[in-house]
Amino acid sequence: MLTVAPECLGKVLVVQRPDGVAAGRIVEVEAYRGPEDRAAHSFGGRHTARNHSLWCAGGVAYVFLVYGLHWHLNLVTGLEGEPQAVLIRGVEPLLGLELMRQRRGPLRDEHALTSGPGKLARAFGVARDLDGAAFTSETLFLLDGPRLPAKRSARIGVDDAGAWARRPWRYFVAGSPWVSRARTSAAG
Repeated sequence: MLTVAPECLGKVLVVQRPDGVAAGRIVEVEAYRGPEDRAAHSFGGRHTARNHSLWCAGGVAYVFLVYGLHWHLNLVTGLEGEPQAVLIRGVEPLLGLELMRQRRGPLRDEHALTSGPGKLARAFGVARDLDGAAFTSETLFLLDGPRLPAKRSARIGVDDAGAWARRPWRYFVAGSPWVSRARTSAAG
């Protein structure tokens, strides 16, 4: 997962839904290691119906709801039974911009369209029905793109995970306006 995460930068995420197609270049991700990672949904070996896809073999989506409001999309990266994943945090829109705007509603800043995991999930039409979908399906897939230089920082929004929150497992493209605004300084 620590190898896969920075390799995701530059890849193009494509989500095809009944109302249209959205595509964007990945510019920000975070890695989650599994049962020992206090910030991971599988911490302590938690395996529930809600996080079952996280325990599947790599290459499928793990989609979960945050605060009952925002869906988040992860690429599962571990072997079956090794719950590791990469959260897709930010994308640069490439295709389906009008559709993304319709899904998100009026925005003062165009870069806020997909600069965060909940924002991009809404813009791309990601919901629970994609949980467990292969990243090679007609509905959800990745295309190769240019390798982009990665900066690193601590993960965002997992402060209650103690020292695990400070792991530099967030990878992003410095200077991209579609990267989350919080903690964009490089850690290494």
